[in-house]
Amino acid sequence: MRSLLFVPGDSPRKLDKGFASGADILLIDLEDSVAPAAKAEARRVAAEFLASRIPEPVRPRLYVRVNALDTGLTDADLDAVIAAGAEGIMLPKACGGPDVTRLDAKIAVREAETGRPDGAARIIAIATETAEAVFRTGTYRGASHRLEGLAWGGEDLAADIGAANRDEAGAWLETFRLARTMNLLGAVAAEVTPIDTVYVDFRNEAGLAAECRAAVRDGYTAKMAIHPAQVPVINAAFTPSEAALAEARAIVAAFAAAGDAGVIGIDGKMFDRPHLKRAERLIARAGG
Repeated sequence: MRSLLFVPGDSPRKLDKGFASGADILLIDLEDSVAPAAKAEARRVAAEFLASRIPEPVRPRLYVRVNALDTGLTDADLDAVIAAGAEGIMLPKACGGPDVTRLDAKIAVREAETGRPDGAARIIAIATETAEAVFRTGTYRGASHRLEGLAWGGEDLAADIGAANRDEAGAWLETFRLARTMNLLGAVAAEVTPIDTVYVDFRNEAGLAAECRAAVRDGYTAKMAIHPAQVPVINAAFTPSEAALAEARAIVAAFAAAGDAGVIGIDGKMFDRPHLKRAERLIARAGG
């Protein structure tokens, strides 16, 4: 999971374009990008798209962002897309682990009703879209065996607060840097993937690349996108480099050769157990 591309669920043309973008996950959106009057049509289009594309052997993973639990629309969304084979559900406006547990129960019922294996559909929660939710980013550990990622969102949080989220140079303001950090720590504590938020200036490739580099530096391992053109930039940034992988493999090999050592030396540099753990995680991200 490096890139997650949002596509409006009511647009077959955009769904087809997103499908071919190279994104690791296609996020079929039934929430913000779909007008209230078009929700029912979006469910129909999304379900048909899922049913037709799931059998293809080479494709992105197909997830659906449903409407938030407090909208009264979530059940109808799940009825349509779980039966059609959605491989994951993104929960917007999540407010802590209990919301994920609640969603898990809803999905489990529908999987049982449609004959799908328990746990087939995974969950990604957007964890910082309200002020209250930011305080609950530490409550996701153990909330559901389906949970595989926590994403943070700066646009809805800005609306909830009633504030701008970036300065004149495009950098996140302090409140939103805090939300970003809390999401990262919450994801790591829950042992799930930390997912960076969207970069809305989709024509600014240099700005996106810089934000990706900062996310990788800080510990994020995936990023959401709003336009297919952003996908190659994100994939490149979040794919471990050959140099980084070579170093990680050297660290793992040196520790293995040293037996039960707590510290090793490689080319005049000292590495301890936290370095080993980080190296193992990097190799795992690259598929070994």
